[in-house]
Amino acid sequence: MRFDSAREAGLTEAQASLVTDDYPANFRERETAALALTDSIIGIPGALDTALVQQLKEQFSDAEIIELSLGVGLFMGMSKVLITLGLEPADDMPVTVLPTPGSV
Repeated sequence: MRFDSAREAGLTEAQASLVTDDYPANFRERETAALALTDSIIGIPGALDTALVQQLKEQFSDAEIIELSLGVGLFMGMSKVLITLGLEPADDMPVTVLPTPGSV
């Protein structure tokens, strides 16, 4: 799933396909910080290490860090519900572009 605001900001499927284990080599510092935060949230729970906190604070405001964190948490929770209900996406599922919540 992609939000239309991500598309409007320039996200392409080619860029999305670069989100692999070696993503720091493929993205700018700001994007890498957001992906590292995502990894921290969806990985083994624990406090963020000080290096990542510093990286985040260099790239984002406190409000942006909170928004990113809550967004990842909401998507993670929703994905778990969908999997539990047997509604996880199939490998051949097309990409769906949705309006960004709160943007209209």
